[in-house]
Amino acid sequence: MKGDELVEGKLDWKGRTALKYKHGGFRASMLILGTFAFENLATLALAVNLITYFIAFLHFQVADAANHLTNFMGTSYILSILMALLADTLVGRFRITLISALLELMGFTLLTIQASMPKLKPPPCNLLDPTATCEEISGGNKALLFVGLYMLACGSGGLKAGLPTHGADQFEENDPKEAKQMSSFFNLLLLALCLGGAISLTLLVWIQDNKGWDWGFGVSTIAIFLSIILFVFGMPIYRFQTIQGDNPMFQIIQVYVAAIRNRNLSLPEDPSNLYESNKDEEAAIQANFLPHTQAFRCLDKAAIIQETTTSPWRLSRVTQVENAKTLLGMFPIFGCTIIMTLCLAQLQTFSIQQAQTMDRSVISPSFKIPPASLAILPVIFLIFLIPIYDRLVVPFLRRLTGIPTGVTHLQRIGVGLILSAISMAVAAILEVKRKGVARDHGLLEAIPQVQALPISIFWLSFQYFIFGIADMFTYVGLLEFFYSEAPKALKSFSTSFLWTSMALGYFLSTILVKIVNSATKKSTRSGGWLVGNNLNTNHLNLFYWLLSIMSLINFVVYLFVAKRYKYRVQISTSPTNVDYYHSNEIEQKSNAL
Repeated sequence: MKGDELVEGKLDWKGRTALKYKHGGFRASMLILGTFAFENLATLALAVNLITYFIAFLHFQVADAANHLTNFMGTSYILSILMALLADTLVGRFRITLISALLELMGFTLLTIQASMPKLKPPPCNLLDPTATCEEISGGNKALLFVGLYMLACGSGGLKAGLPTHGADQFEENDPKEAKQMSSFFNLLLLALCLGGAISLTLLVWIQDNKGWDWGFGVSTIAIFLSIILFVFGMPIYRFQTIQGDNPMFQIIQVYVAAIRNRNLSLPEDPSNLYESNKDEEAAIQANFLPHTQAFRCLDKAAIIQETTTSPWRLSRVTQVENAKTLLGMFPIFGCTIIMTLCLAQLQTFSIQQAQTMDRSVISPSFKIPPASLAILPVIFLIFLIPIYDRLVVPFLRRLTGIPTGVTHLQRIGVGLILSAISMAVAAILEVKRKGVARDHGLLEAIPQVQALPISIFWLSFQYFIFGIADMFTYVGLLEFFYSEAPKALKSFSTSFLWTSMALGYFLSTILVKIVNSATKKSTRSGGWLVGNNLNTNHLNLFYWLLSIMSLINFVVYLFVAKRYKYRVQISTSPTNVDYYHSNEIEQKSNAL
């Protein structure tokens, strides 16, 4: 019967083979999208407003607060790699998601308790008042803060690793109908993030700033609790991916180790003499085998047949070698996207502090925009832009280029990279204007939130708008690039590669701030471009120009590596499916950005 059609490789919640018309599909994926929306509602406000909590209530210096925030964000992203490894080899994607959500719940609970109890925080004090002597959080209270924060980081990393891939597990790539639904799922995933983020950046930020951080953390705790209920509610209809015993990342590492150990061996003239398992085995399908290519020939030494050993640390299949080549070829593209997150980190830290000094009134002097809510502007923009881009722009470009996605992934990433450079240049220009207003009105020593500069906060919207568009192009393009180009066995890690790129950008931000302050210590009266709590007397504009120049240089490097990149041949396992890209099309249509 149609309703009894089995889904090979997928199980139901009782460990039986999943049924196609009972488990998975769009209905199950909607619960996962809802879970992601609630999680983003709970956490996104922290990315833009936590620095305010650090400075105003915990009394960290501005640069230290920025570094604590970027370290927290970077850790949450980098841990997604570890969580993905655990999900695919030991725990499973559903369990790692549930465990991670519980970690976030406990982290928010600790932060709520600390924010609501005065004895767990420093005494109230205005750190930005030059006459005040403020006590920074320390000792056991500081330990409690970081325990809560890094429980959140662990939980966030696990959700980033588990939720998108568990959502994709609800569909079958070889079924034409479900393949289209899977594509829609990834589009809706970004939309769910934007919708949850829109509430977080407005309602939750307003609660944090006006009702108190105890209320803010409390609302986040409730949101995470609701996400857990919604996620667990779908257990009876989910498809569960079977756990792989051997992680594909280990196989890639084995190729590199074997190539190094066999470096003194000579390659055979005929590549067909390299090692490959029997293609006639009953369980084998064509998609499990990749043809030999001439790229990175040094890795071919891992597949040299030796009579004395069959150890996987000395002998790898040609397909494994080709997967390792693909991963190595993607690495330069991966490296060129790190700088963009470095720029994003500044919009979540220093730009928020700029907003604190400006006129935040809207309509009437009594209604003021929370500085962190500025990030809602690109989110709202993306909510409208994504459908327009997907339904109007892509079909138009597809007719012009003949490429299914309108432009190639590398072209899309490149557009975002150059826009991020423009965003930082605009930020530098606007910072000069903001400081000029402070100087002209004799407010260089003005205390933020007490004496607002007579310049509207909406001037900062320009840099946010431009970077929001860059987000849509680069981050979504990068996710698609990793998913389509990654070896079949590594597709579950594709989202983790994206998060790792972002993590490195956040960590680099921390390092760069320290380097810049150290390098400019003797050349400025303030003791460094970013030293001190008064943005009116430091040199944030010069820091923005530095980021813009770095981004521009990074874009030039990206052009070079993208031009040299060769798309991998996609092998379809179904005659109804068409290869996503053919290598000759990429060679002819996508030779340059």
